[in-house]
Amino acid sequence: MPEIIPNLHPVFVHFTVALLSISTGLFIVLHLFGSRLPENLRQQLRTVARWNLWLGAGITVITVAAGFYAYNTVAHDAPSHAAMTDHRNWALATAPLFIGIALWSIARVWKGRSLGSPFIVALLIAQILLLSTAWRGGEVVYRYGLGVMSLPQSEGVGHAHAHGEGEGHADGQAAGEPMDFSGMDKMQEGDGHNHEHSSL
Repeated sequence: MPEIIPNLHPVFVHFTVALLSISTGLFIVLHLFGSRLPENLRQQLRTVARWNLWLGAGITVITVAAGFYAYNTVAHDAPSHAAMTDHRNWALATAPLFIGIALWSIARVWKGRSLGSPFIVALLIAQILLLSTAWRGGEVVYRYGLGVMSLPQSEGVGHAHAHGEGEGHADGQAAGEPMDFSGMDKMQEGDGHNHEHSSL
């Protein structure tokens, strides 16, 4: 994996998005339909929603740290730098909000108080920001190719043909033969727009 993924940000970010999105969904369900649910099910869903929120917020701290490392080390050009900076700025608005919401939840649980409508509104705003941040992160990878070590060579519309045993690829590589990523080291070291950014 280290030969393919140049940093751990893409690993942690999926936990952040998944845990916080599940938490938001469960809190909304509880807010809208909780009174119609059996008490034991309501308590179980509330516990799952809280732990997803708390764990998601904790992992988000690691995600942001890994994101800063990626921002300062990944090879990029001027257009991808602008996209990467936009993604970073959205993340820096989203992460503190979710961390604050998690601390709010912990404080209410500690005092034995319920969470009302203002909490749900804040959670919805944070979730919208999270999805916007995730979308921009996807753009950084899939539109600008940041962190991608090799792009496939197009072989026609849809690339719809099947590869038989021993059939070669367009670049002369035999089917099943591992890709050669040896040239990536040079790109990471000096090619493109690779430079250090001061931490904010």
